[in-house]
Amino acid sequence: MDTTKSLIYDGSFNGFLTAVFVGFEQKLTRADIQCDQRAQNGLFSQTETIFTDVHKAKRVWNGIKKRSSSAIKNIYFAFLSRQEGIEPLLYYYIQKLMAAKENKGTDFSDDLVLKINQLAHKVGREKHRMEAFVRFQKTKDNIYFANIEPDYDVIPLISKHFRNRYADQAWIIYDVKRSYGLYYNLDTVELISLDLTGVHVNSIKKSNAFTNEEYQYQDLWNNYFNSTNIKSRINKKLHTQHVPKRYWKYLSEKKEAV
Repeated sequence: MDTTKSLIYDGSFNGFLTAVFVGFEQKLTRADIQCDQRAQNGLFSQTETIFTDVHKAKRVWNGIKKRSSSAIKNIYFAFLSRQEGIEPLLYYYIQKLMAAKENKGTDFSDDLVLKINQLAHKVGREKHRMEAFVRFQKTKDNIYFANIEPDYDVIPLISKHFRNRYADQAWIIYDVKRSYGLYYNLDTVELISLDLTGVHVNSIKKSNAFTNEEYQYQDLWNNYFNSTNIKSRINKKLHTQHVPKRYWKYLSEKKEAV
């Protein structure tokens, strides 16, 4: 009987790459890589908990980079889709990429390559939508705050755009669906979580242009932030491995960094 081994990782991108390394190291043809928050073990599957190892993650990342520059972006963007079952698909995608004699990252005749590329494209479109539609509300602490609720986990991808565009003011962009966000303090960009218990939030509506009604969602925050110091609600003890800082340019610690 062909059994599938389940590799349980912490949900971070570095953790996923570490799981890929372990799968390759153990020569697993099939690896059911699952985030620990939604792991479901099969009846006949073996299970192993993967502890994030940045060195192992870097080896996988560099190996992919040598094979295909386009695959680098597609893998990361597709991972951020958080689509159910994306990790085993990406494992198989990386397997095929590493085993091929030629660059398979752009072979769209391959259904798997096409699917990963299409998913990455959807995440890319959501990234651009957020960059275009985010609107800020000034808080009592003179911090500009924007709440978003994107379809995909694009917070790591929009950091560079807003750091460059609003380099002279402190701001927070918060994903209320995933309960974490970016905090720019005029020097660095950090991942934070906020205590928003009891606060009503609305998502950004999808449309070609904003109408007056679409701006009204910001008013729901006014009374709250006019009477609250937002700094007191910031928790910086978020798992910073959520973003592969060592590998990816979109979220870097210094504002002048690429």
